[in-house]
Amino acid sequence: MGSPGEQAALSLLDQYSCGFMVSQVLFAACELGVFDVLAEAPEALGSDAVAARLGASARGTELLLDTCVSLRLLQVETRGGKALYENTELSGTYLVRSSPRSQHHMLLYLARTTYLCWAHLAQAVREGQNQYQKAFGVPSGELFSAIYRSEGEQLRFMRALQDIWSVQGRSVMAAFDLSPFPLICDLGGECPLQASELPKLTLGLLSTHRPPCPLPGCSGALAKECVSLYPGCQVTVFDIPEVVRMARKHFPFPEEGRIGFQEGDFFRDPLPDADLYILARVLHDWADEKCAQLLARVHRACKPGGGILVVESLLDADGRGPLTTQLYSLNMLVQTEGRERTPAQYQALLKAAGFRDIQCQTTGGIYDTILARK
Repeated sequence: MGSPGEQAALSLLDQYSCGFMVSQVLFAACELGVFDVLAEAPEALGSDAVAARLGASARGTELLLDTCVSLRLLQVETRGGKALYENTELSGTYLVRSSPRSQHHMLLYLARTTYLCWAHLAQAVREGQNQYQKAFGVPSGELFSAIYRSEGEQLRFMRALQDIWSVQGRSVMAAFDLSPFPLICDLGGECPLQASELPKLTLGLLSTHRPPCPLPGCSGALAKECVSLYPGCQVTVFDIPEVVRMARKHFPFPEEGRIGFQEGDFFRDPLPDADLYILARVLHDWADEKCAQLLARVHRACKPGGGILVVESLLDADGRGPLTTQLYSLNMLVQTEGRERTPAQYQALLKAAGFRDIQCQTTGGIYDTILARK
């Protein structure tokens, strides 16, 4: 036996090296529908019953369920010598598909796209560029063509990004009082690429509004939060035509009339008139030069006294924390050409574009907000 310090170091090393296994347990349980089966059952279920409903092996299901118990994703009670499983509050709230705060779609996106890119992190560090070529056989110049490779993938992506704002949207929209801005425009929400950036892709495979993930889809989730918080405002979501059609087809808009859509490309087309422009998880996808180009366009469109709201996961001043944001920044390396930034770095970009009175507001969550005015 080594010293207590050595044991602690080895334990930490083991925890880190097995981290991908923990992720895969979570991903597999979501993909199989474990949490949904338990949510739909009128009472706790044994592993054999869960396996039968999943159409999975009894041995594999039991191993997965017991591991989920250790991860506090499930709880178990033994009755008459039989283990019976139920969801915990965590899984019932965030992992059951029917929950209004479910992160199910985002986790599937992480499992099927992000995870495969991260297998090539070392190569991304060597090359300084994304890894879609190795992960999906997609040339690196076409950054997000893998994400939009089919209509089904686009819809999964959009639903995943809606999951993010179902738990984060209200806090970022409430960080500043936005009531002085009656006309609000959500520019491309969360997708880093607009039509003009991917000339070789089919437009029907693009999504430009709202990830983990670091990437977000045009479901209008932030717009819904905005009109809910500020009854006097109207929100225009600015997206390419194919994305607007997908949003209207698959996402309900009970606030229609206060939420509208305008078709266009925010790098190329005239921007809608607005008192406030929102860039939510957009700038982190781009290198500084591209951010400068976009911010300059927004500044030109902005009315005197109007504003811009930037929503991003912010690094500490020295760039060495918080860990979640550092991991997101590495994800920008493997999936985009951008990075996460410190408040000072965003302030510098906004000042260079001509914005003034720049304020940063933390939310206590993963995403914070920066408000600036013209």
